[in-house]
Amino acid sequence: MTVILLALGAACCLGLGFVLQQAAAQYAPMKDYLHFRLLLDLVRMPLWLAGIGLMVVGMALGAVALGMGDITLVEPLLATNLLFAMALSRRLTRQRLGRTGWAGLWLLAGGVTAFIVAGRPRGGSRSADPLWQWLIMGVVLALSLLLAAVAKHELVHVSLEASLLGVAAGLLYGLQDALTRISAERFGRGGWPVLLVSWQPYAILVLGVLSLLFVQSAFESAPLRLSLPALTAAQPLAGIVCGVGFLGDRLQVTPGALAWEAAGIVAIVSGIVLIGTHPAMPPGTGRAAPAPGGCMAP
Repeated sequence: MTVILLALGAACCLGLGFVLQQAAAQYAPMKDYLHFRLLLDLVRMPLWLAGIGLMVVGMALGAVALGMGDITLVEPLLATNLLFAMALSRRLTRQRLGRTGWAGLWLLAGGVTAFIVAGRPRGGSRSADPLWQWLIMGVVLALSLLLAAVAKHELVHVSLEASLLGVAAGLLYGLQDALTRISAERFGRGGWPVLLVSWQPYAILVLGVLSLLFVQSAFESAPLRLSLPALTAAQPLAGIVCGVGFLGDRLQVTPGALAWEAAGIVAIVSGIVLIGTHPAMPPGTGRAAPAPGGCMAP
């Protein structure tokens, strides 16, 4: 229960933080799209800093949850961040949920419940083959970078561009969560001396900066509804792959359990899409966003 509460607290902070970040990022100059200068521009915006503060708190709570529980349990719960984003967005836009909103809410909540109850995620012995771990991490990282490269291509439509960056960032967040789990285990065994001589914390930092760049570029280029659902769907999928692939997490593999687990994942993704495309999610104005002073952003 403690792990569940921590994961839900993390999801709340992440969802609220994403809404605030997008509200600020849409005013950043497009010349800094997918460039690290973008982060330097955003750091001067108080609203963005508030969103980042909430995200840092959410990631810290998520790290504690990952240290105490299994990634295949925590990741589906983190996907509920979209529910909290919807709650804040609904308050800002004063839109009713309607059938689409309620359907998305119940699909997401029901999918998370079905996956956890049917799969009964639990820890186990970690894969003994380090090559398998490097292969999975390499594939996730390569796929993320490939999607970002496609998104940067000038011929890609802006809506697809934001979705691709959302998926790319979600994959990195899922991989980051897996490395956070390993770091927590190392810290538990030997404290700071063991953790600081490990490569995982430094990889987490690099992945964090890179995923932040992808996310803010997606928020800058298009409305939140085009990027956040893709991010929210990709993160738990990448985390579950890493958890089962090389962290030793186990799920029920009976035919009935597998059917419910698959149905749960489909419901989670469907709910995320329905909530993300709901009118209550802030539409933003993407590249046409006027600057706070009334001028068009360059």
